[in-house]
Amino acid sequence: MQITKQRYYTPEEYLELEEAADYKSEYIDGQIIPMAGGTVNHNQIALNLSTELNFAFKKQNYRVFMGDVRLWITQKRTTYPDVMILAGEPEFFNNRMDIILNPQIIVEVLSKSTKGYDSEDKFQAYRTISTFQEYLLIDQTQIYVDQFSKTGKKQWALREYDEEDEAIALATVPFEIYLQDLYNKVEFEPVESEGESADVEGLG
Repeated sequence: MQITKQRYYTPEEYLELEEAADYKSEYIDGQIIPMAGGTVNHNQIALNLSTELNFAFKKQNYRVFMGDVRLWITQKRTTYPDVMILAGEPEFFNNRMDIILNPQIIVEVLSKSTKGYDSEDKFQAYRTISTFQEYLLIDQTQIYVDQFSKTGKKQWALREYDEEDEAIALATVPFEIYLQDLYNKVEFEPVESEGESADVEGLG
């Protein structure tokens, strides 16, 4: 993500500009930062997970939101997580129905450009949210998921998944999904080995 303007905006100015904008932006420390557009794989993974979650929670007191709902973290930070799960009813910032305050689980589908940001700086910001208990980071270029679950004050446990027949069981809500279902219809780019590249060059 690139900062397009160096001037600083108030949260109120950001929200006013965001309502009229043709694209989504994050608000970080007074700066408005445009978000990169999602890929087909990114959209498919978020849709697969949200669909399964919504069906599983049909008769349970959980709510699922996808990437168009803003999350208010602090006066200095607002963003759009790919998927959020809430227990009970959503709490809204200033009674705005498009900005929530109380996610229990946040999911981000990683891209090459945001991988480090999502796993470090953004995760640190999310941990300031009192209701936040679990974090999923889903790779869109290969079958790989990191699952962080809160085990105590300032303590988080990590579990990794990288096989199709593995199932991710969320630690804080009753839900499970197999990686083959999470990655259903996702097409990864082929990875060429050095030998294959050399063979192709030799044909010329």
